Amino acid sequence: MTLKDAPRKLRYAMVGGGRDAFIGAVHRKAIALDGQAELVAGALSSSPEKARASGRDLFLPDDRNHADWQSLLADELQRPGDQRIDFVSIVTPNHLHFPVAQAFVEAGFHVVCDKPLVHTREEADALVQAVARQSTVFGVTYNYTGYPMVRQAREMVRSGQLGEIRKVVVEYNQGWLATRLEGQGNKQAAWRSDPARSGSAGAIGDIGSHAENLLATVTGLEIESLCADLSALVPGRMLDDDGSLLLRFVGGARGVLIASQVNAGIENDLRLRVSGTLGSLEWRQEDPSRLVHYPIDGPKRIWTRGSPWLCEAAQRASRLPSGHPEGFIEAFANVYAGVFADIRARTDGAASSAHADYPGVEDGARGVRFIERTVASAKSGSQWVDW
Repeated sequence: MTLKDAPRKLRYAMVGGGRDAFIGAVHRKAIALDGQAELVAGALSSSPEKARASGRDLFLPDDRNHADWQSLLADELQRPGDQRIDFVSIVTPNHLHFPVAQAFVEAGFHVVCDKPLVHTREEADALVQAVARQSTVFGVTYNYTGYPMVRQAREMVRSGQLGEIRKVVVEYNQGWLATRLEGQGNKQAAWRSDPARSGSAGAIGDIGSHAENLLATVTGLEIESLCADLSALVPGRMLDDDGSLLLRFVGGARGVLIASQVNAGIENDLRLRVSGTLGSLEWRQEDPSRLVHYPIDGPKRIWTRGSPWLCEAAQRASRLPSGHPEGFIEAFANVYAGVFADIRARTDGAASSAHADYPGVEDGARGVRFIERTVASAKSGSQWVDW
């Protein structure tokens, strides 16, 4: 799609994210944070009545407040080019990601999609090919990559400050599914524990995919093989709620990945430790403004968000001076800011923007591969499987 009279606010539509949806509201708040884009259209629920009501809640005009995503797409395609949306944000349950994303990409629209990207590797490959064919921007909201100190950790690892990487440990622990909420009318638990909507994995797809992406983003390591143990520890649950993996990386490094949603009392504890021949780094999502560096030849160092000695990417991702807390929504906003930079670059005829720092469709496809290989290992009796 082309944009006229840039710069101007980008126009976007949302699919999913209506009343009672947690993540849709997070996306809208993050998009609004920098004032670069405005919601102008939507199909906000799989229920036509709820979709319309949700659109009215957000003051969408009647002619752009749609009962389903097919009507949304058809309406946008019949509008003049300078009145169409510039991108669509897809925040539905997982089973709808592929058909919606594929249709909008093939129609030439830019897309931002929640994770995990799709259900199967075949769907992921089809999306990668469609994006390449249409030359559209495609972002995947692995939002933890948007934290400034994650970007600082990436710079320190990639520039060799830890030396050769030997061991990576990433844990994502939650406790909200320690009881069988899906049997108590909880909408978020219901679709995440339903194979038809969630896909072949539960916790590994929902939060394990975040852990894999964080690991890959910071270290750049490629998985060579993995060994996985997946369990449904809550009786009656159809998909895994706990997973433990051993990882072997190309080049010889080793790793451990834990993703569990049954740690009673734990909130949203994502943490990463990277160890190399010259030192180690530690970062926790619940204390996101601090990055702890353990050099081999000196005392522990604590890097903090907003400090002037951070790398450019980390400073660019900070909105407030040091000591003023930033968090989850700002990290989402940083991912969207990278997407916006790329969309505007395409408008100006450039292939990409130097500030286009966001997970793309290839990252999403790799995440789908990670889920598939993890499930395959678990089904084999926790045998090692090649990537």
